[in-house]
Amino acid sequence: MPEGYCVKCKAKREIVDAVEEVTKNGRKAIKGKCPVCGTVMFKMLGGKAVATEPVTPPPAPSNPESTN
Repeated sequence: MPEGYCVKCKAKREIVDAVEEVTKNGRKAIKGKCPVCGTVMFKMLGGKAVATEPVTPPPAPSNPESTN
């Protein structure tokens, strides 16, 4: 079980019902609950999340009428 800091209990505790998530900026984190008070606990993990598929932009549509 991952350990995190509960700001309500002011102590390090194991995170219950831990789920690994990816934040908006691409970092990995663990989110769960404190086993004592039930407050949501959030712990940032090291490193960036690896994308499963590389994102490629769609090909630009070619318009034969717009030649210079």
